[in-house]
Amino acid sequence: MLYHFQVKKSDENQLRIEAVSNRSSRESFIRVPWTVHAGDPCWVPPLLMERREALSPKNPFFEHADWQGWTAWRGNRAIGRISAQIDHLYLETHDPHTGFFGLLEAVDDAEVFAALFGAAETWLRERGMRRSLGPFNLGINQEAGLLVEGFDTRPRIMMPYGRPYYGPAVEALGYRKEQDLLAYDVDDAGFSMPEAMRRMLKRQSAVIRERPFERRHRTRDLGIMRDIFNDAWAGNWGFVPFTEAEFQAVGKELLMILPDTFIRIAEVDGEPAAFLVMLPDVNEAIADLDGRLLPFGWLKLLWRLKVRFPSTVRIALMGVRQKYQFTRLGPALAILTMDAAVGPARRRGVQQAEMSWILESNQGMRNIIERIGGRVTRRYRMYGRDLE
Repeated sequence: MLYHFQVKKSDENQLRIEAVSNRSSRESFIRVPWTVHAGDPCWVPPLLMERREALSPKNPFFEHADWQGWTAWRGNRAIGRISAQIDHLYLETHDPHTGFFGLLEAVDDAEVFAALFGAAETWLRERGMRRSLGPFNLGINQEAGLLVEGFDTRPRIMMPYGRPYYGPAVEALGYRKEQDLLAYDVDDAGFSMPEAMRRMLKRQSAVIRERPFERRHRTRDLGIMRDIFNDAWAGNWGFVPFTEAEFQAVGKELLMILPDTFIRIAEVDGEPAAFLVMLPDVNEAIADLDGRLLPFGWLKLLWRLKVRFPSTVRIALMGVRQKYQFTRLGPALAILTMDAAVGPARRRGVQQAEMSWILESNQGMRNIIERIGGRVTRRYRMYGRDLE
């Protein structure tokens, strides 16, 4: 069932909520941020091609998830949007009655927020969900969280952005904090490895090997990274395992924009034990393209990634197998992969790295990052609300 809500005022100010039901309504849904963020110097217009692919039925996420989107209109102007998702892997892993909301964008109007959430929550309730959690864009392994601190700088690649009034508007509807996700900045794209760890790694050099990603063995190395990630993150808040199809799709996209030396894999006694992926901040390169690669945007993007190269990067994926996480070797493996990626980044002129996102409750990883000079620069909040 699709939903169409109307809140009657005068004809020209009538608010209506329309479900995404075809290509045209999906396009209107995708373009809502251009209205909401008009004039905001920190907002980066996403690539329209990428957004269309993300919401395409071909996205591997939809092999285990259902979704529905809605757009808020006043007259012929799209002024807000929201999605609702049911991730069946999340239901199996955590709570069989928790659904998601996400892709939230809206003008500063409480009526619009209430109507959008009303549509999403109705859809979730009718499918047996008793709790709403989010925002997820669209799942935990994609963009997650509502920006609540750090509105004064541009977001990094694959990190969400929002207006300062979003948090209060969501809280006014009864949503409360579930978890905060942190973004750390490390200046000069690097750090000095603590001397104690350097000495320990030297003593363990006979059993520890670190190497870059091998593109000629792409399927193998992507499989190794997925296996480490799913093991390393299994006990974390909100964890949902990457499927093979999802991780291969992520790898296909990432390998188009990053050098092999920005992906590091560490082994202990020949067994893959840790990995790290450092992404050039594509948001630097696309900020002035207005979401378009045609007719000449793709040439600008190619030159900015291959010749000028972004001055910032984001460490977006990493993991250390659980068997090492609470040993002295665990932090050393994490820092080893970071240290190995720093050299290639510096040679390309990178000046700053963001490490995100990090669970506020993950004190072990936070300690490691803070030991190498990291400081929290952005905070993203996950919200929840009972639907009964």
